[in-house]
Amino acid sequence: MNKIVNGVVAGLLLAFAAGLTACSGSKSNSIKIGGLAPLSGNVAVYGVECKNGIDLAVEEINAAGGVNGQPLEFICEDDEGDSAKSVNAYKKLITKDGIRIIIGSLTSGCTLAVTKQAQAQKVVQVAPAATAVNITEAGDYIFRVCYTDPFQGKVGGKFAYANLGAKKAAVLYDAGNDYSVGLTDNFVEEYTKLGGTVVAKESYATGDKDFNAQLTKIKAANPDVVYLPDYYGTVALIAKQLRAQEINTPIVGADGWDGLTENAGDEVLNGYYSNHYAVDSDSAAVQKFVSAFQKKYNKAPNAFAALGYDSVYMLKDAILKAGSTDATKVRDALAQTDGDYVTGHITFDDKRNPVKSAVMIKLVKDSGKLSSAYAATVDVND
Repeated sequence: MNKIVNGVVAGLLLAFAAGLTACSGSKSNSIKIGGLAPLSGNVAVYGVECKNGIDLAVEEINAAGGVNGQPLEFICEDDEGDSAKSVNAYKKLITKDGIRIIIGSLTSGCTLAVTKQAQAQKVVQVAPAATAVNITEAGDYIFRVCYTDPFQGKVGGKFAYANLGAKKAAVLYDAGNDYSVGLTDNFVEEYTKLGGTVVAKESYATGDKDFNAQLTKIKAANPDVVYLPDYYGTVALIAKQLRAQEINTPIVGADGWDGLTENAGDEVLNGYYSNHYAVDSDSAAVQKFVSAFQKKYNKAPNAFAALGYDSVYMLKDAILKAGSTDATKVRDALAQTDGDYVTGHITFDDKRNPVKSAVMIKLVKDSGKLSSAYAATVDVND
């Protein structure tokens, strides 16, 4: 994800107290992995869920004997979704904790804040959910587990045209948010390439609360679908005003919507968003993960939890393949990833971006509560 909010996370450890700060004290024989995540602040739902997925993976791996007999240790710092705090947290992990492998951060801005330092210091950085296209451009020590914004923007465009049959689209986006702008550009490119027409393209400023002027113009354009590429908090506000204006078309978005089921109401029904996995998939790997997560946390895991979980298992596989925890050897092994994980079968391209499909999720009512359900798998790699 994303630029998301701008697109994770956390690191890992065998036992991490319940707090939101780094662990105190480490095991001398452990494999230490650092974490950067927004565990508090406006996008804490991303970081907390990702950390939950990481913690679960670490517990499972350690219960099975660790990696080459060594336990994993997760040392996680809360960056609050603030890029300046990400830099400070990164420095602490490197200098005080001696970390050479990091998972995080969640959002693209916070992740980008440390990629150049990680590359220069030969620290392996794995971004679980940062979807900005330039995340991995700092160099060959930087990887991501999620797909990119251009990819999911095109997925949204293809889904709107081909799956929903929408011939006329309107777009409402945040002109000051790279995540929102990038998704918009790629949605429009794919949608129009397929034959659709964008009948309205309206923008707003970050932090705006009133969208009625833009929505009045959108209603007048009479679209078949409205694309809303932003994070769940803003989308919930827009959706209320959109439905109040009796714009009852389907609404489509991206992975920043993950969190709407806990933060919105019926206004987001008939809504669809691109995501990294579907909790109701019949995949054996998904169901094993979902069952274990529900047992531990008493709730279903969202995509951020799945991406964090996959980040740990991919690193475990790379350390085993490398036969070493040396960052350069782990980097080389990680680049050769070719395996099945919760969020799909993953290999890396030459920019260390994963090659995989995306799923579209539909927002539905289940037993009177807002929930999500698998809608379709969409691939625009071909």
